[in-house]
Amino acid sequence: MKRNRYARARGLAAWFAGALALAIGLAAAAPQERPGAEPEAGPRVLAMRLEGAVTPVMAEALAAAVDRAEREKYRALIVGIDTPGGLETSMREMVKTLLASEVPTLTWVSPSGGRAASAGVFIVIAGDIAAMAPGTNIGAATPINMQGPMDSTLARKATSDAAAFARTVAAQRGRNIVWAEEAVRRAVAASETEAVKLKVVDFIASSQDELLAKADGRTWRRGDSRRVLHVSGLPVDTIHPGFRQRLLGAIADPNIAYILLMLGFYGLLFELQNPGAILPGVVGGICLILAFLALSALPVNYAGLALIALAIVFFIAEIKVVSHGVLAAGGVISMILGSLILFQGGGIGVSWAIIGGATVSTAAFFLFIVGAALRAQKRRVHTGSQGLVGQRAVALERLAPAGRVRLGDELWSAVADGVVELGSEVEITGVDRLTLRVRPLGKEASS
Repeated sequence: MKRNRYARARGLAAWFAGALALAIGLAAAAPQERPGAEPEAGPRVLAMRLEGAVTPVMAEALAAAVDRAEREKYRALIVGIDTPGGLETSMREMVKTLLASEVPTLTWVSPSGGRAASAGVFIVIAGDIAAMAPGTNIGAATPINMQGPMDSTLARKATSDAAAFARTVAAQRGRNIVWAEEAVRRAVAASETEAVKLKVVDFIASSQDELLAKADGRTWRRGDSRRVLHVSGLPVDTIHPGFRQRLLGAIADPNIAYILLMLGFYGLLFELQNPGAILPGVVGGICLILAFLALSALPVNYAGLALIALAIVFFIAEIKVVSHGVLAAGGVISMILGSLILFQGGGIGVSWAIIGGATVSTAAFFLFIVGAALRAQKRRVHTGSQGLVGQRAVALERLAPAGRVRLGDELWSAVADGVVELGSEVEITGVDRLTLRVRPLGKEASS
């Protein structure tokens, strides 16, 4: 049994080591940009892509690209965009980064079939030059809450705040203020040709070379100074995301981070309840580390994290202590409150469906499954020497006090507590090696 357990542990360790080696290999094989590396001689343009949901990881990538463009004196920064939207807090960080950039930025909705929806609208119009590829669309920037529908008052407040921000950004870049506000209030959208006619973007460009050619000669402004952009025909350096950024992009979602956190708790607690199971501990540890990695990229409220941990403690205490449901109720309330305030910032949160599912499953796990397992451990033992205690035997001879008794089909040496006559029934009170300690039925066992 131990050999099988050790073999399984070695197999899991080998699998984990192989997975870790693969991850390191992917990270090493991924194209990496050397921070601080000087561009080749002559003016150049830096390019990057923002794809997927708008998250803190995307905001971090944009800030790093702008910082490199400024530090290495690039002529301009191209920001390719294809996003369905995302977190408002991250979007505002990205807009502030674009508005404060010392290098002119060219926001470009691409490739064909791409879109700049919701939060992506603000990012596009925040660029000094905005363009769209053929077959793309922009719009529908009405704010929503990730935790579910907002009440009318909260919805009006969020919409008015986003509309004011859209007007400010559009005015800063000389774009259509009315359309920017309508995209927020009425969720209007526009194709690439409509966007050019409405002066939401500057022009249509089907390729990067065409983008630079059409942007050449246009003016861009910082404060009171105006400058002319000269980028036509310049070579382009492209930023490729590293392994960490791709991994964070996949897990830096509030719902995914929350699920990983709960799975990590479950795995480690199951391992503590069943030492030697190994697999739950391995999976739980990996999930917990990934959850902390995801939480490092999200605006976490540590009070919410503490409340979730407190809920786990309450559930465990409910099993150990008779509280008539008080600790269980406290655990449910603590779990719900902690989940609701786990993330701080407008629009960021875990959906109600996931919170409800996690709370119900956690409560059921601790109150029923783990409770049943602990009750099973307290049941009477039916095997070994402890399993003999309480059983009945028949005296084969007069016990005064030693003699022999029959237990089922077995003959045992026995020592009685007092005198037992031949044929009398006795109850086993203990086992001393191969000798039974017995007492006559109806008589209390000696201490």
